[in-house]
Amino acid sequence: MSLTRRTLLRTAAVCFGAAAICPGSLHAAAEPAPARKPNFVIVFTDDQGYQDLGCYGSPLIATPNIDRMAAEGMKFTDFYTASSVCSPSRAALLTGCYPMRLGFNFGALYPGIPQGLNPREITMADMLKTQGYTNACIGKWHLGGNNLSSGDKDLLVYHPLKRGFDYFYGFNSNGAWLRPLVRNYELVDKEVDTDRITGQLTAEAVTFIKENKSKPFLLYLAHWMPHLALGASERFKGKSKRGPYGDAMEEVDWSTGEVLKALKDAGIDDSTLVIFTSDNGPAKSKGEEGGSADPWVGGKFGSQEGGQRVPCVMRWPGTIPAATTCTEVATTMDFFVTFAGITGGKVPADRVIDGKDILPLMTAQQGAVSPYTECGFFYQNPTQKNVRKGTWKFGDNKLYDLTSPEHETRNLAKQHPEIAAELKALAEDKWKEIERNFRPIGDLDPANQALGLYDRPKKPKKAGEDNPGKP
Repeated sequence: MSLTRRTLLRTAAVCFGAAAICPGSLHAAAEPAPARKPNFVIVFTDDQGYQDLGCYGSPLIATPNIDRMAAEGMKFTDFYTASSVCSPSRAALLTGCYPMRLGFNFGALYPGIPQGLNPREITMADMLKTQGYTNACIGKWHLGGNNLSSGDKDLLVYHPLKRGFDYFYGFNSNGAWLRPLVRNYELVDKEVDTDRITGQLTAEAVTFIKENKSKPFLLYLAHWMPHLALGASERFKGKSKRGPYGDAMEEVDWSTGEVLKALKDAGIDDSTLVIFTSDNGPAKSKGEEGGSADPWVGGKFGSQEGGQRVPCVMRWPGTIPAATTCTEVATTMDFFVTFAGITGGKVPADRVIDGKDILPLMTAQQGAVSPYTECGFFYQNPTQKNVRKGTWKFGDNKLYDLTSPEHETRNLAKQHPEIAAELKALAEDKWKEIERNFRPIGDLDPANQALGLYDRPKKPKKAGEDNPGKP
């Protein structure tokens, strides 16, 4: 039984005892009400750098609400996303699997292509729904589907409402293409207004909390910002010391504060786990300045630490101890498995799930260590296999010591050939395991229908093969 369940049952027992001895009571004590399952809120930013929060050392971006989350909860220093690109990262978050295992061996899904997250995959929302949860996806989806607001609803197999979510307000992707704003299946606006979108998503999130405060829920709040093109409302535009990027991040911080306030006003603050993290590291552009991965090198589209090591702050009063820091390795893939353990949900047993239960880390249990003996990182194709074991990282025949950020710029393979050989073998073995247990991406291409929808015996793409997606 988890720490959370013990605490909840102990609370129920105390309440039962109090009722039994209440002065003036002439009736037998009533049975204690079953302990309520906790709510989950995931605030997922887009292309945010490791350093771009005050609590992670940003010198120019003010994030008092997220800093307060860290002061009242836990900050993770060695937290990873499963990919340094949008769509694969989101697939991993919702399924608890390496995106390469799911056929996401490319950059990002763009509108018009027939691929998407295979409907046979079980999402976090699917799992929680079996435990009585109401689930909302508010913000960026980017897991398939062209126009999520039109067409035959029965054919919109990639839509969030088909993937365990009860409510959707958002858009399918960022980028240089039309981005309609949708509520469930209905069109709200033909194109997202980047100056208004953070406020719009926040208002929807707050309303969802108010309307569902009496029952357990999952709120997946996937912001547009700080993805390029940047935007901010008049209240924040031009106000930060970090230019448009800082303006966007400071409005995201405000948004997080509004969510925390809504939980407190609803009386469910103590029964809600709130997680703040990013889909991948910062983007670089000649036209606009993105975020900062300092002190790490690299960013979006790459397998260096700056692309996949992201900030993560968790807050759950009474369960996660305040003002704590976790230096153990954990990933976004772990949310699925951890939430299942907390709620009594089932992790699928008929397929490989890569995530781990990190509740012992979150609750700072004595002696708790990372559940990963080694952690793999795979970006787009087998030529970019990376693996971390302890403080060592290997990739592209280079060995790095992660005890200091500057060490990822120094190849130590010649100085430590035995360690390089060990980690190279681990990376190769992991890739072979993924090939053995590969599951294809969803595919609605009519040319493939004769072979059976979603049943084609695909394997991960080899280096140089065509990509169905683009950044």
